[in-house]
Amino acid sequence: MGEAGKSPGALMAAEIDEAPGVFARAVAADHKVTLGPVRAVYTIARGSSDAAANILAYEAMREWSVPVTSMPPSTFSVYGGVDMAGAAALVISQSGASPDLVACARGIRANGGRVIAITNRPGSPVEAVADACLGIDAGPELAVPATKSVIGSIAAGMALIAAVKPAYAAACAASASAMAAMAGRSLPRAEALRAALLRARHVYVIGRGAGFGAAQELALKIKETCAIHAEAYSASEVLHGPLQLATNPLCVLIVDTGEAASAESLDRAEARFRATGVDVHRIRPADAGVAAVAPAAACALLLFLLYPVILATALALGLDPDRPETLSKVTETT
Repeated sequence: MGEAGKSPGALMAAEIDEAPGVFARAVAADHKVTLGPVRAVYTIARGSSDAAANILAYEAMREWSVPVTSMPPSTFSVYGGVDMAGAAALVISQSGASPDLVACARGIRANGGRVIAITNRPGSPVEAVADACLGIDAGPELAVPATKSVIGSIAAGMALIAAVKPAYAAACAASASAMAAMAGRSLPRAEALRAALLRARHVYVIGRGAGFGAAQELALKIKETCAIHAEAYSASEVLHGPLQLATNPLCVLIVDTGEAASAESLDRAEARFRATGVDVHRIRPADAGVAAVAPAAACALLLFLLYPVILATALALGLDPDRPETLSKVTETT
């Protein structure tokens, strides 16, 4: 049985169901946050939060026209740090409690950088050392695998983009409507994909642009809940050495956000893998009847549709995704 006598996966299922409402609230929040003139923005996060950061990095670069890239927290928590004058950092953490994130945020400020935090716990240690904090407002998340807080992190990041670039608010509003309409919806080909995951020895999750961050999150979820080997690849990289793994039983999940710019790359990857006889599944927002939305919102929507498939796969394997055997909710990395 799961926590407090609940059946296995009950917590994760309930939290997935809450995600559309969490997204709609967070993306519509009116934050009075300014970055000021910055030469670059660095994202600081781990695990699922780092995948959300990757999604937001692509979205922010397109909207802000400044470099946005990941910085390892150990840059400050272990090593001597770097000059952050003229730069800003976006720290994303469900708990806001990991010591390395707190140390990194503190070090960035001490070295001249501005720190904005996205967390789900008001009054967290990260919030205490940040210049500004955007709350996810997802409520308690009890299952070890993060779901609603990941989707909420994407939404909060989109709200931050709109705070800096007001014209982006229209994309936020359209995304809120699209996600709200997803409540109670499921992926039409969910059973076929679940069967494919159950057959697989290896899984590649492929995306491009913002979709690569979604691919990272889905690969992580497959590993932590199903104990199946899964890796995320950009469609531009997977056709090099990683294509060779197609000689073993392999399932390929292609995360397609619907961006015209990435279509050719995803098409090429799909064709090459299909030519090797690999089991390929390509998932798009259009599968759920959603027309064009901002790429970050498309990622959030695809996560919402695919989380239940991963949950069902874990349960079919006799696992309790609420409490993976070797994991805990807060990983206190130093």
